[in-house]
Amino acid sequence: MPERHLDFHPPVIAHRGARNRAPENTLAAFEAARADGVLWIETDVKLTSDGVPILMHDETLDRTTNMRGLVADTMWADMQTCDAGGWFNASFAGERIPTLADALAFSRATGMRFNFELKPCPGRARATAMVALIEAAKLWPESAPPPLISSFDIEALTIAAQLHPGWPRGLLLEEWRDDWREIATRTNATSLHLNAESLTPERLVTLRETHVSTLAYTVNDPARARDLLNAGVCAVFTDNPAEILKAI
Repeated sequence: MPERHLDFHPPVIAHRGARNRAPENTLAAFEAARADGVLWIETDVKLTSDGVPILMHDETLDRTTNMRGLVADTMWADMQTCDAGGWFNASFAGERIPTLADALAFSRATGMRFNFELKPCPGRARATAMVALIEAAKLWPESAPPPLISSFDIEALTIAAQLHPGWPRGLLLEEWRDDWREIATRTNATSLHLNAESLTPERLVTLRETHVSTLAYTVNDPARARDLLNAGVCAVFTDNPAEILKAI
């Protein structure tokens, strides 16, 4: 069975790293999150055209690198030469796109825990889930608590459950769905990751009464974070971990 009682202490997860202080989904952002005092980091996993799992949120390279084009159409060898930091600030020029292996090595070296969101490009759900989970399993120490695997993509999450049933999984939902229990059961999800804007007081009561582990994203307002945690949310994803930690 998956790890059912994940320890979110402090109950703050750095969304793509501390992306308010460093370029998102880079080792620099992960180091910044660590310095801020959180234990958990969320990051996105996609595949290059030649099947290398990398950390990237968008379907294109345009916004967060100095390259252009679709991630799914670009080979890893070409991505290794791009700058993934200069767009954020000149002081981060030369920052590279990390691979999933880089994130796993960072976790092993620092003790930081990761939530890997499977974020497949269109038509690549099966490939993304299989490659990412197989590679992660090869590199992950059996003695260490496993990473949390999450996705909006039901197919990817279902495949993750089949490949590594003992690893925790988070079901991501953009909007509230009354059939969330059915989907969570189908994927054997450990936690429910919900858009904070969808969490009304009534829904928070329902979630608390059903004893589901609820995580809320993306919460950058300290007062809202405090209210959600007081209402029973297990942890919040934020771009500003240092500010949220001060408020709770």
